[in-house]
Amino acid sequence: MITAIVFVTADVAQIPQVAQRIADIDGVSEVYSVTGKIDLIALVRVRTIDDVAGVVTERLNKVAGVLSTETHVAFRAYSTHDLEAAFAIGD
Repeated sequence: MITAIVFVTADVAQIPQVAQRIADIDGVSEVYSVTGKIDLIALVRVRTIDDVAGVVTERLNKVAGVLSTETHVAFRAYSTHDLEAAFAIGD
């Protein structure tokens, strides 16, 4: 599983709508509205690096209201606590 963290700068007047459109994209697991120089952080969790490219360049970047993105690919996780809880079935 590849995890990419995507920083999104969006049209301020459309942040809630942009966030929801991004959240609806297959491969996007979470979208956060944040303070600071960026408006949203999207977590992309997919099987391959090519899938990251597809989600970000072919879908996320084309969402109306997205002004720019900056993508960071995670190469090591130091805590799996939240992931284990998120993907636990029947617990």
